[in-house]
Amino acid sequence: MSALRLMLITGDPEIARHAVACGVDRVFVDMEVLGKAERQGHLDTHRAAHSLEDVARVRAAVTDAEVMVRTNPLHDGSEREVAEVLRRGPDRLMLPMFRTRGDVEAFLALVGDRASVTLLAETPQAVARVPAYVDLLRPGDEVYFGLNDLSLGMGLDFLFEPLAARLLDGPAAILRARGVPFGFGGVGRIGGDGRVPAELVLSEHVRLGSSTVILSRAMHGGASSLAELTARVDLAEAIASLRAAEARLRQAGSTLLEENARLLSRRVFP
Repeated sequence: MSALRLMLITGDPEIARHAVACGVDRVFVDMEVLGKAERQGHLDTHRAAHSLEDVARVRAAVTDAEVMVRTNPLHDGSEREVAEVLRRGPDRLMLPMFRTRGDVEAFLALVGDRASVTLLAETPQAVARVPAYVDLLRPGDEVYFGLNDLSLGMGLDFLFEPLAARLLDGPAAILRARGVPFGFGGVGRIGGDGRVPAELVLSEHVRLGSSTVILSRAMHGGASSLAELTARVDLAEAIASLRAAEARLRQAGSTLLEENARLLSRRVFP
């Protein structure tokens, strides 16, 4: 399997251009606002709302990597929102907080052939119903499992509990069998502090056959400007360390990957 595609969330064109130069494969512009603060207001997560102007500016700045925009969940204004986003030229749109096959059908119909689609499976229903909608996905479409909202929706206390409990193993197997790319969660800096080391999360991506991951705020310090980012972290070096760790895991074999999965579980469920 090829190396993981790395995503970075930003609406700043300078950060986007720098991130791509450092090895980021996809810039993630986040326009989701509906219901997000109510769900995640108590968490230390990305909550900045990017704009249509941000989409256009990032698109103009990024010519050699993919640009993805997360829209709002389906609502009365979705048709207009999707049309306005697509006018700014992104390669891919992400649908958050969906629950049913009908939601997927509706969003795919709104997007049509103008962009690829990433389904953000972050509700318990969306994860359980992967077999119900996987056949709708077209070449280039994918699924991404959002661990923050999934853990909240399940009444859990920590975002990595679904992963440590192997709740993604079944859906991942279905997607692999259908040839549908998928990713999940986020990964921080190799060797960084944290309850769950980035190496163990990265190992799960390799074990499950994931193809995409978001670089978490721990990776880039949550910087809001290029000057702030470069003062906090050498992003190129951090990505190079991640790539080296990924390569080691891909060469290690299933025995080590299974042992790492058990270590992750012991970290999450001590």
